[in-house]
Amino acid sequence: CPVGLAPKNSSVAMPPPADIVKVAIEWPGAFPKLMEIDQKKPLSSIIKEVCDGWSLANHDQFALQHADSSNFYITEKNRNEIKNGAILRLTTSPAQNAQQLHERIQSSSMDAKLEALKDLANYSRDVTFAQEFINLDGISLLTQMVESGTERYQKLQKIMKPCFGDMLSFTLTAFVELMDHGIVSWDTFSVAFIKKIASYVNKFASDISILQRSLAILESMVLNSHDLYQKVAQEITIGQLIPHLQGTDQEIQTYTIAVINALFLKAPDDKRQEMANILAQKQLRSIILTHVIRAQRAINNEMAHQLYVLQVLTFNLLEDRMMTKMDPQDQAQRDIIFELRRIAFDAESEPNNSSGSIEKRKSMYTRDYKKLGFINHVNPAMDFTQTPPGMLALDNMLYFAKHHQDAYIRIVLENSSREDKHECPFGRSSIELTKMLCEILKVGELPSETCNDFHPMFFTHDRSFEEFFCICIQLLNKTWKEMRATSEDFNKARKRVMQVVKEQIMRALTTKPSSLDQFKSKLQNLSYTEILKIRQSERMNQEDFQSRPILELKEKIQPEILELIKQQRLNRLVEGTCFRKLNSRRRQDKFWYCRLSPNHKVLHYGDLEESPQGEVPHDSLQDKLPVADIKAIVTGKDCPHMKEKGALKQNKEVLELAFSILYDSSGQLNFIAPDKHEYCVWTDGLNALLGKDMLSDLTRNDLDTLLSMEIKLRLLDLENIQIPDAPPPIPKEPSNYDFVYDCN
Repeated sequence: CPVGLAPKNSSVAMPPPADIVKVAIEWPGAFPKLMEIDQKKPLSSIIKEVCDGWSLANHDQFALQHADSSNFYITEKNRNEIKNGAILRLTTSPAQNAQQLHERIQSSSMDAKLEALKDLANYSRDVTFAQEFINLDGISLLTQMVESGTERYQKLQKIMKPCFGDMLSFTLTAFVELMDHGIVSWDTFSVAFIKKIASYVNKFASDISILQRSLAILESMVLNSHDLYQKVAQEITIGQLIPHLQGTDQEIQTYTIAVINALFLKAPDDKRQEMANILAQKQLRSIILTHVIRAQRAINNEMAHQLYVLQVLTFNLLEDRMMTKMDPQDQAQRDIIFELRRIAFDAESEPNNSSGSIEKRKSMYTRDYKKLGFINHVNPAMDFTQTPPGMLALDNMLYFAKHHQDAYIRIVLENSSREDKHECPFGRSSIELTKMLCEILKVGELPSETCNDFHPMFFTHDRSFEEFFCICIQLLNKTWKEMRATSEDFNKARKRVMQVVKEQIMRALTTKPSSLDQFKSKLQNLSYTEILKIRQSERMNQEDFQSRPILELKEKIQPEILELIKQQRLNRLVEGTCFRKLNSRRRQDKFWYCRLSPNHKVLHYGDLEESPQGEVPHDSLQDKLPVADIKAIVTGKDCPHMKEKGALKQNKEVLELAFSILYDSSGQLNFIAPDKHEYCVWTDGLNALLGKDMLSDLTRNDLDTLLSMEIKLRLLDLENIQIPDAPPPIPKEPSNYDFVYDCN
């Protein structure tokens, strides 16, 4: 009977039972077998049946694996991932394979050893094989080879350098892949192993693969073990890492910044500032600006993420000052306030101890502190007892007074001499502004696992936060005057002005200015008048359509607009999205792709080796989930993968991007969206599939926009204007092209 495939949309062919999967199975030197696998039968029975078909004894020494590029073993846990039409391969069992490779990598033949390590690096990606190899104490064997085995070949290195480099590269690759499964604790490694890996960062600067894997191992050690952090920190210095940033390989630069970030993140609080000082001495910021940010190539997502993490960790150094209250009795701290007064009002006019009474000097100080805009004129130190922003606000004010003295004096004197009650109190405004800037830059929060939002301008100055403040305090003073705010009711005025200033800053930041000067220029174009115009433009759609007839029209056409949005969401699900599988070592994460079938009945998904450039075909995705089996969609902290222990649980931004599909009794498909837009698209689309309302912010915005456009179109004055049902015909080509002139 000839074997054929029924048409996809055939209504005649009966669908196969849900537990029966039709596959092809290969065996070297034999024709592939076509067979039906009953998913209810034990896997060992199926393997025995396959072995009997080819007259192979000892079926317990065999296993099935996918015949695609992954070569992953099929187990009782993952057998449900087999889909109809899959090609499988009969092969030696994971235990047998692990035993053979364990022996082969100890071969005395260099060629045999190299080939075995290459195979090991490939197989180690499979958790089933990894478990068997680790059970044979394979990790210890690899670490011994790294610690001592390589030295046996030092003499051969000159004559067999390519072979030696490949051997070490495959050894490190296998080690990284095995450790990635989280089966073995990182705390078990010796100082000798760490020293050897650290030495590769210097020795093999020209061998990209060895350097890459060595940096990846160091990063994982630091992130996964406090003890190893201390040992790595002793073995590797910032000076050893800096040269790798000055090269041209962006992947090596990314790994290098990742190691620096890991050391920064895990450093004890009392060591972080010390490390920041070392980074400043080594001119890390300047090197990154020159060789990474301003290099003649695009910055990829992973590099953008590492730059974002470095930016966050750098700003988090401000947290200590932000949460430190001023001690009104501390003379050194009070001297800072006195210095602000001296710079603004000139120390020469100040009486010395012998030329005036204490009362007279106190009276003059009180008057000056009032001019500086403090709440407490007698003891301004009391203004800095609220956290945040604590002492950070005073630090910013002093920096502004010393490094932008002319602007500081102008703002203070200009406001202290006003008679119209529209003065902007410098002291109070600086405190409020510092607090707002800390909120904008999320000072004190851990970096997000998924965010790539770094700002190039913060890498252009060693004191970027202080310079940021200096630009923004001048903006605040300007906006205060433009809004004609008064200091009489400071709290009300502050709230209104701060809202506008925050909007100005956020709008300027979204343009990603490349320098602080460019940021300043963007702000100049965002005056209060311009903000009002933007707001008015954005409000027009809402304000102009509130009459009863318009509201009735909205209500009438809203269902068809919602249906349009629903179709768009489902179309996007049909196109599919690439998702990242997050783990402790972000750059080594695998990708997976999920998309909805064109008939909206099945979700196809599967792992990918790398992020795809376009859509991934349905037939290349290994797994599928019928929409009819979906029980619920959960988001945020209700997701199973957000309830697990780990860094992700504490990360607010990751929580906001997480959602899960629950199916059957305990089945789940866990997602972390690449961004908020994709999160909204997928949660809307999945809810639409289940017949539920689409409740995302994106749907609300799309509904408002499309309703507004539709109403405007319907209200156009189209009397006596015939609107064609079809587009106009394309005119014929002209008889000649003499009217075209070459201006060059």
